[in-house]
Amino acid sequence: MWLFKKKNTQKENEDNKMKYLIVGLGNPGEKYADSRHNTGFKVLDAFAEASDAVFEHKRYADVAKIKFKGRIFVLVKPMTYMNLSGKAVDYWMKKEKTNTVNTLVIVDDLALPFGTIRLKKNGGDGGHNGLKDIIAVLGHQNFNRLRFGIGDSFHKGTQVDYVLNDWNDDEKKLLPERIKKMIGAIKNFGTIGIDRTMNFFNNKYNFEVELQKLNKKDE
Repeated sequence: MWLFKKKNTQKENEDNKMKYLIVGLGNPGEKYADSRHNTGFKVLDAFAEASDAVFEHKRYADVAKIKFKGRIFVLVKPMTYMNLSGKAVDYWMKKEKTNTVNTLVIVDDLALPFGTIRLKKNGGDGGHNGLKDIIAVLGHQNFNRLRFGIGDSFHKGTQVDYVLNDWNDDEKKLLPERIKKMIGAIKNFGTIGIDRTMNFFNNKYNFEVELQKLNKKDE
């Protein structure tokens, strides 16, 4: 009996090593759906749609599961609102028995120019309330992040309006390709690890150049 239990535990541990918790931060509700602050939701929605996966409303979050190259990606969209994201992250890490090494949080970042992608293993909250709450609830900041630049083209005192507003027309043109790129980063995170993924995806992105290229194609 003890040997059987030990074998089951070993198998569970091996399975958990192949499981990845991918958390996309955002706010629930139609009025926030296309806002800059909901980048995390938007990426996970696109990943699920491309994989024929469906989100189900569960405790603290909408959740979908995707199998890819022997890995299981558990996609989590916290329904607690951005400022209380930590409760959902903590619950689903425990529920799925995933450690911080296999956890990736997707977040919008004002400090990065639009379209720039940056993977990091840890760090502070950078003024982001979602990250701030996750750090407070987990009690540490040692979890992986996939940061997406939304730029800082706003006047003093209008930051909240900027992040909660929709993308402008030029950004909307470039966003689909950027989302595909981020899905690629998520898949690589699970298959080749964060270090090698950082080498492939932490590159400069020139908004003006990419926009010109896209406009030429449309001519």
